[in-house]
Parts: sequence; C-alpha cells; structure tokens
Amino acid sequence: MNKRIKDSFKEEIKRETFRIKGMHCAGCAQTIEKNLAALEGVIKANVNFAAEKAVVEFNPEKINPLKIEKTISKLGYTVVHEKITLGISGMSCASCALRIEKVLSKQEGVYRANVNFSAEKAYVEFNPEQINPSTIKKVIHDTGYKVIEQVETIEDREKMEREREIKSLRFKVIASLALSIPTLIFSYFKVLPLIPNEAWLFILATPVQFYIGKIFYVGAFKALKNKSANMDTLIAIGTSAAWLYSTIVTFLPGFFQGREVYFDTAALIISFILLGKYLEAIAKGRTSEAIRKLMGLQAKTARVIRDGGEIEIPVEEVQVGDIVVVRPGEKIPVDGVVVEGYSAVDEKVITGESIPVEKKIGDEVIGATINKTGMLKFKATKVGSDTVLAQIIKMVEEAIGSKAPIQRLADVAASYFVPAVITAASTASIVWLAIGMPFTFALTIFIAVLIIACPCALGLATPTAIMVGVGKGAENGILIKSGEALETAHKLKTIVFDKTGTLTKGEPEVTNIMVSHKPVTLQVSGNPTSNYLNVVSEKDVLLFASIAEKNSEHPLGEAIIKKAKQKNIEIPDPEFFNAIPGHGVEAMYKGVKILLGNRRLMEKNKVNLEHLSEVIEKLENEGKTAMILALNSEAVGVIAVADTLKEYSKEAVKVLQGMSIEVIILTGDNQRTAKAIARKLGIERVLAEVLPNEKANEIKRLQEEGKKVAMVGDGINDAPALAQADIGIALGSGTDVAMETGDIVLIRDDLRDVVRAIQLSKATMRKIKQNLFWAFAYNTALIPLAAGVFYPFTHVLLNPVYAAAAMASSSVTVVTNALTLKRFKPKI
Repeated sequence: MNKRIKDSFKEEIKRETFRIKGMHCAGCAQTIEKNLAALEGVIKANVNFAAEKAVVEFNPEKINPLKIEKTISKLGYTVVHEKITLGISGMSCASCALRIEKVLSKQEGVYRANVNFSAEKAYVEFNPEQINPSTIKKVIHDTGYKVIEQVETIEDREKMEREREIKSLRFKVIASLALSIPTLIFSYFKVLPLIPNEAWLFILATPVQFYIGKIFYVGAFKALKNKSANMDTLIAIGTSAAWLYSTIVTFLPGFFQGREVYFDTAALIISFILLGKYLEAIAKGRTSEAIRKLMGLQAKTARVIRDGGEIEIPVEEVQVGDIVVVRPGEKIPVDGVVVEGYSAVDEKVITGESIPVEKKIGDEVIGATINKTGMLKFKATKVGSDTVLAQIIKMVEEAIGSKAPIQRLADVAASYFVPAVITAASTASIVWLAIGMPFTFALTIFIAVLIIACPCALGLATPTAIMVGVGKGAENGILIKSGEALETAHKLKTIVFDKTGTLTKGEPEVTNIMVSHKPVTLQVSGNPTSNYLNVVSEKDVLLFASIAEKNSEHPLGEAIIKKAKQKNIEIPDPEFFNAIPGHGVEAMYKGVKILLGNRRLMEKNKVNLEHLSEVIEKLENEGKTAMILALNSEAVGVIAVADTLKEYSKEAVKVLQGMSIEVIILTGDNQRTAKAIARKLGIERVLAEVLPNEKANEIKRLQEEGKKVAMVGDGINDAPALAQADIGIALGSGTDVAMETGDIVLIRDDLRDVVRAIQLSKATMRKIKQNLFWAFAYNTALIPLAAGVFYPFTHVLLNPVYAAAAMASSSVTVVTNALTLKRFKPKI
C-alpha cells in the first residue's frame, strides 16, 4: 500500500492487459515475463499462465503497447486481437467515413480501423483487454453516426474460443487413442501377416508423434529459440527418444542389441498428456466462471425517452442525462438516480444481498440489478465503462491477472525445474548404464524421469486458486483488488476501524441542547430594535449553531440543521464561514464571532469552559459528541449529537476478536465519546482525538509494533490511513464504492464482510498451500522413484506410460482442488 503513495510522485505509469495464446506451461509464462521485464520503460510484468494474460505496467514516454506486443510475438506467442464488422448509417460522403476512421484509430487499444463509405461498414481490429465493442459503438455514436448492426459480445467470443480449444483437444485425444490403443495391442500380439509388427507399430505411432503431438515440438522450439526450456521440452525429448530408438531398431536391427521397441510408449505418453490437457482446459474454464457471470449480467438494450417518446436502443448508446424507463421484471441497464416511480429492486447480483431494496425519487439504482414491482424512470449518471458493474469487472480482471507473493516461490522453482529434470534424467540413465544395466533399461529411466516431472502443477497451483477466490469474493460483494491483498488478509493481527460512518451509521441526531447558566449578553450590529441580544434559551443556542453550520457538509452539522428545521427556525446566512478539520467551524453573523466545535477549538481560541465542564463531561460519558457554542469568545451552550451503531458492528467485532485479531477504534472524536462507543462494542483500545492528517501516522505506529494492520474506512476521508495500512478496506454503499481506495472494497455497508474477506483469504491460502505442497511433493517424491532409486521395489513407475498418466493427473488435481473453493461459505 505504501508503494502507491510513493508511486504518485514518480513518473506516469500505465497498465495494459494482453491476452496471450500459445502458452503451454508455467515455463512459457516465465519466459514472456522475463523478456518483458527486461524492456526499457517496463516497470513490472506479470504473466498468468492460468488466466492466459499478461499485465504490464510501463512508462508510456519510454515504451508503447505495440512494442510490448512485438516482443511477445518475437518470443513465439500470439497476442489476441479481435475483429468486428459494424454497419453504420448516417454517412453522407467519403469524408464522413474518414472522420469515423480517424476517431476510431485514436482510441487506445484499436490497431486498425477501416470505414467503407459505399458498403456503409466499419472494420475494426482491437485489443479486447483495452477496448470492447460497446465502447467502439459508443465512439461512433458520439461522432454523430448510428451503428445499425449488433455484434456478439466479448464474452461470447471468449466462450467460442474456449469451446474451440476444448473441441480441438478432444479431437486430438480421440485420434491419438484411436492410434495408440492398436499400437499397444500390436506390441504384444502379431495381428497382421506379411509386414513385421514393428513396421505396423511405426505406421501407427508416427502420426501420433509428429502430427497429433506437433504442439509439443512447437512449444519446445519456442523455448529453445528463447534459450529456455519448458514442459514441452521434456515431452518432446522423452517421446522423441522412445520413437527414435524404436525406429532405428525397426529399420536398422543390428545397430542396437535387442529388438524391443517403444512405439506404444511414445504414443501412449502423448495420449495421456493430451487427455490431461483436455481435462485441465475444462477445469480452467470453470475457474473464471465468476467473471463470465459478471460480464453476462450486462443489459443488452435500454428503453429511453427521446423527443417525447420511448425508444429501445443498444445499451452502449445510452448517454449521461438520458431518462431511462424500466418496467417490472426488467433489468436496469445503467447506473442512475430515480426521478419518477417507486419500486423494489433486487441488487443481489451486485451486493449479494437477497432482500430487494426499496427505491423512490432521489435514490440511486445500479446497472444489471432487477426491477421487481413498480415502474421506474431514472436519469442515467454512469454509462459504459463508468458503471459500477464495469468497474467491478475491471477490478476482478486485474486481480486475476496479478500475482500473490507466495507465487514467487513457485516461479523461482519453475525457472530451474526443467534444466534440473533433464540433468537428473541424463545422470540417472548414465549411472544405470555404468553399473551394467542394459541400454533399454537406461532409456526407460531417461524417458520416465522426463515425463513424470510436472512443472505445470507448480505454475497452476497459485493462479487457479486466486482466480476462484477473487471470483467468489465478487459474488459475495467483496472486491479484492490483487493477489497480494488476498494473501495478506489472512495474516492480519490488528484491524483499525474509523468510528463515524464505519462502526456507526454516520447519521447523527441532536439529543440535547444545554444552555449556559451564566448570563450572556451580546452586542450585535444591524438590529433595528436593539444593539444587544440575550442568549437565554435552547432556541437561541440552536439558532447560532445552525448559522455556523449552514454551509458545512459535515454529518454533525447536518444533524444540527435538521433539528433547526424541525423546530421551524429560519436560518440566516453567515457573513463568513470556515471549517477547521478536526476542530469544528467558525462563522460571523452581524458582528458576532461564532465558534462551534470541540474542546481543542475552544482552547485554541482561549474560551473559558469551567462553567460547562460538568455538562460536557456528562454528555461525553454517555457516548455523545458535545459541540460547544461560543459567541465572541463566551461559551453559551452545548449541543449533544449522538450516532447509533450499525446493525452488525457488534457481531463483526466479536467474531474478529474470536479470531485473535485486535480491534481498535480510530477517531477524531474526544476520548469519552470514543470510549463510550468502544464499551458498547467490547473494544478495549481507542485512539481518539486524532486529526484526519494524523491517522496515517497512527497506523504507522501500530505497524512499528510489528503488526499486520488493516484499516477499515469510508475510502474518502480515510484515504491516507487506508493507503498506509497493510490492507486498506474501503466500505461502499452500492454506487458509492470508492473504487480507487483500499485493497479490498466492500460493496455492502455490512461490517461482517470484513470477517468474510478474511475467511475467504484464509480459505484461498489454504488451497494455494495444498496445491503447492502437492506440486512439490509430487515432483520431489516421484522423480527419484522414476529414476529407479528404489528399484526393483518401484519398478511399475519405471514404465514411462504410467509416468505420463501420473504427470497428466497432477495438473488436473491442482486445478480441481482449486475449484473446490467454489463451495466456500462464510462462517458468519
């Protein structure tokens, strides 16, 4: 979090996401990441093998996205580009087409735009991670033209692409098994006369090796070109060794002693590994279901009022300020404010709250939620990429593309893994030859070690669990902005809560108005009847307090204004107003200087409080905020304002304490009031009378005690403290989510979600550790076994076919284990 503060003073940083095709294992991701990080101007590069995405932070003055793409392409991988064709109406001449073309070409993420005036079509090639068809259509619409054709959405194309990959793998698995099984049978039984069995085996196995298994050679060649090695390298070397040896034995029988061939081994290895990849692709598709569900929530059309009538338009054509009409049962297309009607709206898809929320004039509505009962008309306030749903999708995508610190261990291991395995395989086979074992035995050892090793399990262990964990959080209204935040949350030992608006409702009410028993007579200017005013009643105190707070936006000030209006007091404008953060306000009215605030404000202005100290102390002991009113440096009264606790504050605090987490209140309020609230919640430690600009220092002091600290606040006033904390948790309220503040954003105004976020973090880390343990234990245990360390007791594992089956199952096991996180249910 502290890094964010420092970064704001550094050079401009841009972040772009690139979808990459052609990665076969974690080694591929490591190669791309290493090469991107070496580029001048690139600050940070994260390549996620499971998500098939690269997230790159760079200085746009030193490098552009095109150069980043070219680097990825040179490494032998493909950056996914989308192409769409849009019909356009409203063009009157060729210059219109040129204008649209020019505007589209300027958009970030658009590679090429070609607009054909005669065909009335636009052909656009773009990066789907930077810009989507909806935005492209909106750009055309904003330029003054109309898009008359619909296109499938990005999620539709992603789904088709995924299905195409799974279909291709399914075909390869079936084809390879169709040839591998006869190869296995022919290895033991002579089926066809005339031609030797070995020749038949060669005919059956060769297409599996070089046609169906081509992807392994392509991947190995890419790795070799980039001076690295990956899983494809192991498979290509292992199966090629078996195939080459068998081919020599078949056609040059005198070259080696013995006539045993391994065509069936090579073919079955490829079949099993392809089967594993097929199952892995299906499972990986399920890990990102949450984000696809979110994308599928977006409405396709909207009904707006234009020229006095209702028309239905594509949702991307809705503009800020449009009046949108939503009937019962329909989806609310964009964010806005209700201007007419009354209804209940199901917001479960955004907040996770199952009970519909009543909406009336002035209330905010969120796009993608469902209007249940009445008709609503609302003014659109956020459209396109600015809507809450669009921001949630963006945050979830960025989180999925990020890396947790624990993944660095797997990355380091993966970078040395393949060379170490090749060395181990070569050494083991040489040792066995040296002690007198036959060449075929040594060859079997060499192939088994290469094939049983599984760097993929290491590469998938962390990102798959993070993908599922982040998605599960989004489903429950908990937006986790990075893998690092997801990991850190489970280590928290201290959680600091802001008081007003976080633990309490932030809607204080005036409970007491106390008048000084000391008579006060003020000289005023501009009074036609008298130059003197006696402050003798509660009404007088409330009037002057209201004058001081009339231009204030503070919740305490609003409570005073509300009370004055309830008593039908007419509030004149002050001649001067100044808000003093952490102290109160000062104002001037008819020559009278008004001070309204806490003890610090009075001490600063040398106002004597002796005659009111007993009253102030009594009110503060009751948990109320005592606001002292002074006129011309004379204390004339006290207004007590009390805030009520939120519904689930006490429950959340109790559960956190049960998890051995220290809970602290941090507030600008006085000690007595803060401690009264703390007593109600069972909180022992209180940091009171802390000015807004000092809150971050208090967090820092707690961190210096060696604690992992989270700060929970509204995401706006508490921004410095949220940034200083190890984890900043920003509370939202539907559309008011402070997206840019904090590492975790809670959409619902429910403090139990703090507990749920920590529980989700613990569940995710448990899965990551299980996966990493499995990946390391699998490789640590089975590689020595495959090398024949315990021969002959473990002779079964020396068969490379069994090694291939074990290797294929390991990746599937890791992904499947991560998927069990989808069953996570908070224990509160």
